[in-house]
Amino acid sequence: MSFPLLTATAVVPAVGAVATAAVPAARRAAAKWLALGFSLATLVLAAVQLVRFDPDAAGPFQLTESHAWIKDFGVRYELGVDGIAVVLIALTALLIPFIVLAGWHDADPLEGASPNRRWRPTQGFFALILMVEAMVVISFEATDVFLFYLFFEAMLIPMYFLIGGFGDRAGERSEEETAAQRSYAAVKFLLYNLAGGLIMMAAVIGLYAVTADQLGTGTFSLQEIVQARADGRLDLAPAAERALFLGFFFAFAVKAPLWPLHTWLPNAMGEATAPVAVLITAVVDKVGTFAMLRFCLQLFPEASKWATPVIVALALVSIVYGALLAVGQRDIKRLVAYASISHFGFIVLGIFAMTTQGQGGATLYMVNHGISTAALMLVAGFLISRRGSRLIADYGGVQKVAPVLAGTFLVGGLATLSLPGLAPFVSEFLVLVGTFSRYPAAGIIATAGIVLAALYVLVLYQRTMTGPVKDGVRGMPDLRVRELVVVAPLIALLLFLGVYPKPLTEIIDPAVGHTMSQVEKSDPKPDVPVNEAEAAK
Repeated sequence: MSFPLLTATAVVPAVGAVATAAVPAARRAAAKWLALGFSLATLVLAAVQLVRFDPDAAGPFQLTESHAWIKDFGVRYELGVDGIAVVLIALTALLIPFIVLAGWHDADPLEGASPNRRWRPTQGFFALILMVEAMVVISFEATDVFLFYLFFEAMLIPMYFLIGGFGDRAGERSEEETAAQRSYAAVKFLLYNLAGGLIMMAAVIGLYAVTADQLGTGTFSLQEIVQARADGRLDLAPAAERALFLGFFFAFAVKAPLWPLHTWLPNAMGEATAPVAVLITAVVDKVGTFAMLRFCLQLFPEASKWATPVIVALALVSIVYGALLAVGQRDIKRLVAYASISHFGFIVLGIFAMTTQGQGGATLYMVNHGISTAALMLVAGFLISRRGSRLIADYGGVQKVAPVLAGTFLVGGLATLSLPGLAPFVSEFLVLVGTFSRYPAAGIIATAGIVLAALYVLVLYQRTMTGPVKDGVRGMPDLRVRELVVVAPLIALLLFLGVYPKPLTEIIDPAVGHTMSQVEKSDPKPDVPVNEAEAAK
């Protein structure tokens, strides 16, 4: 039997979570290093996946594992990765070590707090991060619908405790107000996502009932269901397919987050620590958009095409709405949260543009958004920890006292507005090209998000980094070695993928082509002659 690489990639961080949680309370430093070690081991396994993955291989999935699990209900332990999943697993494994390093002191005991709030379980903080990583990785790998649903929902539990138990300390609020706001954000996050999950559970059960009725034996296997549809053995009635699609899509739209199901995100990111905010938007939320590609489009191709006009409209609202609200924010972290809502609108728009450029750009956007948001939010977190405030008005002149911090903040911001030469530009350009080729009006409207992004990013930089040095900023230290180790690789990746995205696009494109074939969509033909001979005619 070959080595179960996919299982190992998910099990290692889960084992690391248990080991980290078991470290004695007095040995906080040991827990931190242990968590970092397990996150790096997971990164090595994810890198092995990338090396072993062959973009030109036949079949939709590679490195597959399949074992019987709950035979009476047709549930199997099935794992496999395509080009989309393997790059998102690599993104997750890459970001977790930086999240651990950035949050090195976020769970340390609180000095000056009341005795009942002074102790913070450092081991639990890092154990929860590793547990989230394990659940996200197996969600990307799962090709059994029930297995995916199990971990899609289970990851809410550690995220709830990370938001509610280890929130941001910055601000002038009292301990009671801070705890109340953290609790509100955590509960709102949980309720929104649980609501989506419960609706999806009904759709999962409905899918099983349909397969049992038409195939004789119920199944949750994505590959079996897709193959049965291709062979004509499974024929969903339009009404049933649309109902099942909506059940799946609703849960994924909450996770994504897509307007109007987005309102939990600004609260969660605002109250969480900066590393946990990155975990939310750069890692966990990607499961929603990934699942749209893997499950919505492949299980329910006709319903996906039926719902496309409405989803495209919702994506456009997300793009413009998120950007407009980002412009008006006074809180740095909430500004990044609303910017992410706008960016997720671009990702959903690319997916449902139903073109290879759009879906390839959307997948690449997931990766690039994860890197750019991590760079911007983590530097913002370092800034906030120095000043003790999230309010933009409390800053000014930072570039004069901390030029390296200001410079990395600027690069992260420029990546967020998709400056040419930085990674997000390529993906955003592909999304717009893919959208415009099928929906010209939608492509034109989406460009408004680019203009607004330039506004909120540059105004943020101007108000925080330039101008006179404010009193609270005087004496602010520049980035330390640990912080540079976190930020420098992210900046380097933004530059590298901005000028040479080919290593990722070569892996992504075949998987996108397979998805397009399942939906039975082809790229629109250009309206202009393609060569001089046709032009002469």
